Amino acid sequence: MRRCVLLIILIASTLHCLAQSSVTANIEPIEMMIGEQATVTLTVQAADDAKVEWPTFQPRQMLVPDVEVLNTQRPSDRTMVITLTSFDGNLYHLPPFKVKINGKEQQSADLALKVVEVEVDTTQLNKFFPPKDVQDNPFLWSDWSLSFWLSVLLLVLIALCGYLYLRLRDNKPIISHIKIVKRLLPHQKAMKEIEQIKADRMVASENAKEYYTKLTDTLRKYIEERYGFSAMEMTSSEIIERLTASGDQQSLDELRQLFTTADLVKFAKYSTMINENDANLVSAIDFINQTKLENQPVEEVQKPVLSEADQRSQKERRVLKIVIWGIVSVAVLLFCYIVYSVWQLLV
Repeated sequence: MRRCVLLIILIASTLHCLAQSSVTANIEPIEMMIGEQATVTLTVQAADDAKVEWPTFQPRQMLVPDVEVLNTQRPSDRTMVITLTSFDGNLYHLPPFKVKINGKEQQSADLALKVVEVEVDTTQLNKFFPPKDVQDNPFLWSDWSLSFWLSVLLLVLIALCGYLYLRLRDNKPIISHIKIVKRLLPHQKAMKEIEQIKADRMVASENAKEYYTKLTDTLRKYIEERYGFSAMEMTSSEIIERLTASGDQQSLDELRQLFTTADLVKFAKYSTMINENDANLVSAIDFINQTKLENQPVEEVQKPVLSEADQRSQKERRVLKIVIWGIVSVAVLLFCYIVYSVWQLLV
């Protein structure tokens, strides 16, 4: 008995809910000109927990012939707005819209839409004119001013770059080469000059002054390069004093005797014998052989020494190259921006 009562109550509630469900449709405006738009508003009245299934329309879909759906919107769960348009004048019948509420289909009332055509007075043809041609937009300096001034700046940069390039071209580069030369060691130079003295037979020459001058100059050059002091500008006694701390006493005694004889010949007109000249030559050769340094590099790296003007010129060339490359980079970026801006204005 209780089950029957519950079943009756459930059926009565369902019928009550279905009796309350409805769909209303409203169109605004009812009358419109060709090409204008009208909106159809569908409103569902149902319980809060009722499931509503709306009809679907695609853009540009024909609701009826010559009546086109532009778009649909859903402002709320119980409302749908359909936007319509038409390009043919007529009175159109819009069939009921179908909405499913809890699986049961409900229909709205029929609607009517009147599309009014534009009336044309064919008796006054002189009032009608053909369509106008495409008109050019007016020239606005504000649109082109930035591109114009940037173009002027670009031309200035190009002229400046050309001027700096001419400066760089006229300022000839200073080409400095590092030379590697083979050099003779001090003792080799001295022995070469002594061999020349022998070849010239100056030992047996009557001009003893010339012989001892060349022989002592050879020794002075050797001592200067070997020991690193200015022997060419020192007297014989000063040279012997500088060598005393580092030389063999016997070789220094022989060298002292050689310089003494040479000073007597050059300044006191002392006459020497051939055997004395030979002995002094041998003493010079012995001194060189006893004091020579053989384990020395025979190649010398000669780096060019640039004057202040050359150094300044090199610095100017480096600065000019940096400035030129900077201007070229800015000019390229500026040119790309100008082309882009003009293209944007023309499109």
